[in-house]
Amino acid sequence: MLRFPQRLEPPAFSWHTTGTTMNQRSEALAARLEAGAAALAAFAATLSEAEWHTTLPKDGRKIGVVVHHVASVYPIEIHLASLLAAGQPVTGVTWDAVATMNRDHAAVNDGITKEAALALLATNSAAAAAAIRALSEEELDRAGPVSLNADAPLTCQFMLEDHAVRHSYHHLARIRAALAR
Repeated sequence: MLRFPQRLEPPAFSWHTTGTTMNQRSEALAARLEAGAAALAAFAATLSEAEWHTTLPKDGRKIGVVVHHVASVYPIEIHLASLLAAGQPVTGVTWDAVATMNRDHAAVNDGITKEAALALLATNSAAAAAAIRALSEEELDRAGPVSLNADAPLTCQFMLEDHAVRHSYHHLARIRAALAR
């Protein structure tokens, strides 16, 4: 059973890959992840101290915490996709577990600095993109049951698109909306 860490400190990356050459789909996915992370980082870098500590409506977390959250979960998102790439199911991951993980992360990182969050975002997005680039066509196409999605059989590529790639875009849109800019 997959267990989320008590704290969202990024674990060491260890990627399961069998492919050694990049393919067009893995390159496109990695480039989209990098573009999303770069857009989030560029916008976050412009935030004032007050904006950094603004609480997001309906979310309840500070903007800075959310930026750090995106950076912190890349290792988890890539790990889940790598399970599917290896032909293994994703088990034990529930929305309740995700909510607990997010709540615990927010409590531990309430005072995260912009510099620390942006550094982690750069490091973890680069590692995530590298891991995606290492995936073969066959690995991207492998599907398995995903507990987070009612055990629907999802492909590795879908898991990447719906989580690691989309995550920065999703939160950037909410941050922009909250700040009306």
